[in-house]
Amino acid sequence: MLAKTYGSAVHGVDARTIMVEVSVEQGTKFFMSGLPDSAIKESQHRVEAALKTCGFFMPRNKTVVNLAPADIRKEGSAYDLPIALCVLKASGQIASETLDHYLIMGELSLDGALRPIKGVLPIAIQAASEGFKGFILPEDNAREAAVVGNLDVFPVKSLKHAVDFLTGKVAIESLRIDSKEVFAAQLNTYDTDFKDVQGQENIKRALEIAAAGGHNVIMIGPPGAGKTMLAKRLPTILPPLSLQEALETTKIHSVAGKLSRETGLLTMRPFRSPHHTVSDVALVGGGGNPQPGEISLAHNGVLFLDELPEFKRTVLEVMRQPMEERKVTISRAKVSIDYPANFMLVASMNPCPCGFYNHPEKECVCAPGIVQRYLSKVSGPLLDRIDLHVEVVPVSFDEMTANRKVETSEVIRERVVRAREIQSSRFSGQTYVYCNAMMPSNMVKKICNINDAGKSLLKTAMERLGLSARAYDRILKVSRTIADLTGSEEIKTEHLAEAIQYRSLDREGWAG
Repeated sequence: MLAKTYGSAVHGVDARTIMVEVSVEQGTKFFMSGLPDSAIKESQHRVEAALKTCGFFMPRNKTVVNLAPADIRKEGSAYDLPIALCVLKASGQIASETLDHYLIMGELSLDGALRPIKGVLPIAIQAASEGFKGFILPEDNAREAAVVGNLDVFPVKSLKHAVDFLTGKVAIESLRIDSKEVFAAQLNTYDTDFKDVQGQENIKRALEIAAAGGHNVIMIGPPGAGKTMLAKRLPTILPPLSLQEALETTKIHSVAGKLSRETGLLTMRPFRSPHHTVSDVALVGGGGNPQPGEISLAHNGVLFLDELPEFKRTVLEVMRQPMEERKVTISRAKVSIDYPANFMLVASMNPCPCGFYNHPEKECVCAPGIVQRYLSKVSGPLLDRIDLHVEVVPVSFDEMTANRKVETSEVIRERVVRAREIQSSRFSGQTYVYCNAMMPSNMVKKICNINDAGKSLLKTAMERLGLSARAYDRILKVSRTIADLTGSEEIKTEHLAEAIQYRSLDREGWAG
């Protein structure tokens, strides 16, 4: 007897529907076809134990399981539940006329309970687009799938629970979540705020510019100056996620298995801070079964690299292309996967190994040439891709204890949102360009026009600082953002002057 239902395979951040077929006929042994990986091949033992625990039996006849299309490799343990249900129907232990009307996924434990799986959101989106009657899945993943509004989601606790639902013994109410309501309720609920930061007004200004234009930024200063504290508060002044951005970000975290049971939709911009011992693959993604890396998990958010020179040089260099293209392509012999990687890079570093070069009070004890060698760990091409270089000076005691009124993140965010609205209008007819930092060179020439006084100022800065052509474009983009923050249609000389000072930490001018 033949039985079939449907599952799904996730490739990158998209899903593809897989037909699960089981045939039980005369003969012996258990066979599995359709390019399954080791986890799927081992499902025979999990399915057999779960069936026995739930009061069923594994047929001793010839049992063939096929996952179609057979030329696509399938991975993971999420096919346990559809295989078990098809085995029950094919062996005549249950009668269900609607088994092939559903998309079914779930990992079985030996007692028949269901464990959560990865990649539920892209699977649910695909199931809704193909018009399935519903999606049967583990209870722990239900909120994530219910974000897709036009799909009936049926959470089940165990194999027995799924059998009772399909045979009509138990009615399960479809889980419905108003994604817009959830999104609005949890928007901008951050635990940190810029009002907690005393002093450092120049750094706050630089971070406001970075947030307004989507620019990358690096902070250089001694230990304890507040670099990490400031970086952690950057997401609080970024524009709120749109619903589309939230879905994109949630899909990536779903594929990586980073969503908790209570989280159906990510409503805050992600902040990822990998340790400096991170590997190339962990940062950009990859592996035998390609998974998104930290730069993709930071999509639509912030990637913070603390103590930048301590990262391996190869790790930093693999970021250069994704920073330009806003995506990372992972290529294997038989498959090529694109993961989005539209992130803001925020980096911090000490000015030298001892940490006190250029400190206003403490003396640097590094030997001659050590500072230059330390800064050389970060390559010129990578520094060129960072728009703002900011020196962080320790806060004095008087500043820390002053009762001065400090702007909240909400106030700063309002200015950032206004600047982003100007940019949104400016780039309304463009594809993949949403903010000033994303402008290609040909667009910079059209949009970032400067007068003769500005050209003279920029020429002098280029010659004295030894800046590259890419740095020239970065200065124009930053000055355009500063003009947007002030509501100016033209880039004025003062806007250029402020933008130029944020390139003053290029290596040629910093350590020599």
